[in-house]
Amino acid sequence: MKTKKLYIAVGLGLAQLTLLNANVCAQDKSVAILDEVVVTASRTPKKISEIGKVVRVISSETLSRSQGRTLHEVLNNVAGITIGGNGANPADVKAVYMRGASAANTLILIDGIPVNDASEISGEYNISAISVDLIERIEILKGGNSTLYGSDAVAGVINIITKKGSGKLSANVLATAGSYDTYKQVLGLQGEIKNTSIAFNASNTDSENFSSAKPASAMNNFDKDGFHQKSLNLNLGQKISNRFSLRANFQANNNVADLDNGAFDDALDYTYGKSSFLAGIGGRLILNKGLININLSQNNINNQYNYQGSITNNYGNIAHLEANLNYKFNSFLDLASGVSYRKLRTEQNNPYSAKLNAENQMASAFTSLFFRTNTGFQAELGGRINEHSEYGNNFTYTLNPSYLFADRYKVFVNLSSAYRVPSLYQLFSDYGNIALEPETTTSFEAGFDLNFSQKLNLSLSYFNRDIENVIDFGQIASNRFGYINQNRQKDNGFELELGYKPISILSLNAFYAYVDGNLETPAKTEFNLFRRPKNSYGLNAAVDLSKKISMNLIYKRTGERLDRYYDGASFKTLEANLDAFNMLDAYIQYQPKANLTLFIDVKNMLNEDYVEFSGYQSKRLNFNAGFRLGL
Repeated sequence: MKTKKLYIAVGLGLAQLTLLNANVCAQDKSVAILDEVVVTASRTPKKISEIGKVVRVISSETLSRSQGRTLHEVLNNVAGITIGGNGANPADVKAVYMRGASAANTLILIDGIPVNDASEISGEYNISAISVDLIERIEILKGGNSTLYGSDAVAGVINIITKKGSGKLSANVLATAGSYDTYKQVLGLQGEIKNTSIAFNASNTDSENFSSAKPASAMNNFDKDGFHQKSLNLNLGQKISNRFSLRANFQANNNVADLDNGAFDDALDYTYGKSSFLAGIGGRLILNKGLININLSQNNINNQYNYQGSITNNYGNIAHLEANLNYKFNSFLDLASGVSYRKLRTEQNNPYSAKLNAENQMASAFTSLFFRTNTGFQAELGGRINEHSEYGNNFTYTLNPSYLFADRYKVFVNLSSAYRVPSLYQLFSDYGNIALEPETTTSFEAGFDLNFSQKLNLSLSYFNRDIENVIDFGQIASNRFGYINQNRQKDNGFELELGYKPISILSLNAFYAYVDGNLETPAKTEFNLFRRPKNSYGLNAAVDLSKKISMNLIYKRTGERLDRYYDGASFKTLEANLDAFNMLDAYIQYQPKANLTLFIDVKNMLNEDYVEFSGYQSKRLNFNAGFRLGL
């Protein structure tokens, strides 16, 4: 372990010494975050200095330095986020743990529209279905935000903003090859033709020679599991007038993969197929002092499991309609308000239980007021009422004052509530309970963002989260087990982030995150943040070695974790302690011509033999290399 830590220190140190003596020029990029404009935190463009919440942005520049990477690999290096299964087989589900919360408590948005999977037990969306090549930028809003976004926005919101056509029509191709017989090809087209914008992206990914399950003995030789993904994305925009525009989007994804039986358990002839389809249409009307947005979307997902001829089919679809108004009354007060309607439906067929055919509906309305003064004081006050077809209604609120000093130093406090509704499976399956109530959360946050200069930024945020009516598996009645509201979850932690740009060619971003949590049941109180580290920290060094060559060194340490897994041999659930591990990646990019980029991405340079999920493998030293060519 000491040797590995020495490798990390020496590697980062040599890179920095090289840069400090490099006689090269690069565009001066500020590390200051307060001037960054985001839309997710208020549903309208605002500077982070005007918002009393924790918002982090993965910019288009950062994504351009991540050619060939996956979405979960990019997100895993954000403070307070751990992606379960990040280094595992690409076919495995990637669980997004934000601030220690379960994956179902982080809401995924695509262009501001919530996406869920109505066919899954808890309804969370698998981000493996989203190709990073279609993404323009990512905005991460932390904390309880159900006032603005409704159910599941408990620990935070991840808004994936896709590419839109602008400028002259152009095309590009990308191709990569790497370890485990992994290959990827991408074709992109974007630009404008008069008043019409277009952004098109098609990709194909194939990977082989990697077993998901880990052999319990070195004598065992498990078969290699394959993964194949095809993705298609189309965004269209039409400017009708200076005030009114229309937009449409279409996304299709198909995954096919080999599966194993479980922890330490191989399987033959066990396959998985997932097809997802997301389509939407919307309009935007600019008013004298505001704007109106209307969106209609349809999200269909089909999961099929084939175990040696035994077929399980799980289908889900969500129809979503929303209308939002942003209005600026004056320089001191503006408003975000909206209404939404969602209809969820699922059909599930398997050989082991009765057929499930269920649906429900939700309708909600929200309003948030944003106050500003000339003294630096600002605040958000808002609320949402949600009407659910099964359990009735619930209310959520936000009270978020902040203060900006000298346009560079921001302090904030955020008191909010949030909620997560029970899924269709939890309500209507053989283990369902029609009497389930939503999980309800009260969150407190406090912190600061300090821009000492254009080269130095320091941020600290503390959070405390209390979830009541936690949905868990237990005894509903005599001789009947299923989902019930019986527990209480209490979590707390903090995140410390530092951005520093000592010279024009070097940007350093470091973080430390801590989280702790306990589940209170009628019988006991116990730590239950399984697979989530209490401690994690990391460093990203972005370097311009010359006008044509850039490099990223990405380091993250994931602390010790506790895991539970099902042991097929003893038919029991066992606990395991997972060791801490270090990950060091290096990404190098060379641009010999304006329209050609060559890159190589070396991951797990320390060749760590680490465990994310008990009984499953993670990738050792591996690489990915390729090119991107503009046509």
